[in-house]
Amino acid sequence: MNTVLGPQFESIVLATAGAAEIQSVEKIQNLWSDYGRILRCVFDDGAVWKSLVVKHVNFPDQVEHPRGWSDAQSHGRKMKSYEVEAEWYRNWSDQCGNSCRIPRLLAYEQIGEELLLVLEDLDGAGFPGRFQSGGMEELRLCLRWLANFHASFLTSCPDGLWEVGTYWHLATRPNELAALEDVDLKNAAGAIDTKLKGANFQTLVHGDAKLANFCFSENGEEVAAVDFQYVGGGCGMKDVAYLVGSCLDEEASEAREEEVLDIYFETLSGALQEKVSEAQMDQLIVEWRGLYHFAWADFHRFLKGWCPGHWKINSYSERIVREVIAGL
Repeated sequence: MNTVLGPQFESIVLATAGAAEIQSVEKIQNLWSDYGRILRCVFDDGAVWKSLVVKHVNFPDQVEHPRGWSDAQSHGRKMKSYEVEAEWYRNWSDQCGNSCRIPRLLAYEQIGEELLLVLEDLDGAGFPGRFQSGGMEELRLCLRWLANFHASFLTSCPDGLWEVGTYWHLATRPNELAALEDVDLKNAAGAIDTKLKGANFQTLVHGDAKLANFCFSENGEEVAAVDFQYVGGGCGMKDVAYLVGSCLDEEASEAREEEVLDIYFETLSGALQEKVSEAQMDQLIVEWRGLYHFAWADFHRFLKGWCPGHWKINSYSERIVREVIAGL
């Protein structure tokens, strides 16, 4: 079967699956700006694995971006993001337990400008649910996943990953900052970034923790996460603020802010119970709660420069930004 992988990569996939042939291939999605594709490969009945997910990165000669952000810096950022994801799966991912479930890396190969990750199929592992929109039930599960993830990597030095995680980190987004017409926010962007980077308590952040990157179990009681291209160092509130914005509308984001943070910090406290003292936990909670609005404003800065008409730019976010700027 023609899988568009080429014979070398196809042989790696077959060997990993313990299969004689690939019976069918489903394209899950194209990668951003046509940098490759994610496929689900289904194998013959005698295979060790019934199906596997293959992330095939093929760096294009010419880059097309849907919003026109195509330049050498953008290309370099994306190339590094795939290198970081490979590093994450190869040397970090085994530190994630069932409380922050992720797919297992089964094979990795790089040949020239092409990169292959062969991953456990989370659908087959009992996590077939995907949502583009959700409510508090979905958000609660994802918040708990994030809390357990952040607890697992508290104080970790992000060797081989992004020094500062998240795809909207200020230092990697000069074009969007230059395009930002909100002068007050543009002038405050560096101070907001410094505040987040200067937090005493640092962990690894997922970096793209939107609802669509979580996979839900059939019974709706467990969740796993995918897409680790922007994993790196940072304050956990960056993931939390971004997740909330991907899941709740403006009204719910404001009305349920305290509830959201309570859910997150209750799980984080439990996960860190044997790792930090009660006094340290109290300090962490006070510090990170105080940085939630900074994290929200940080993403808003990127969004407003990247796509000024985006539906997520609302009065709640604008109000948070003004409060943050006033408090600097």
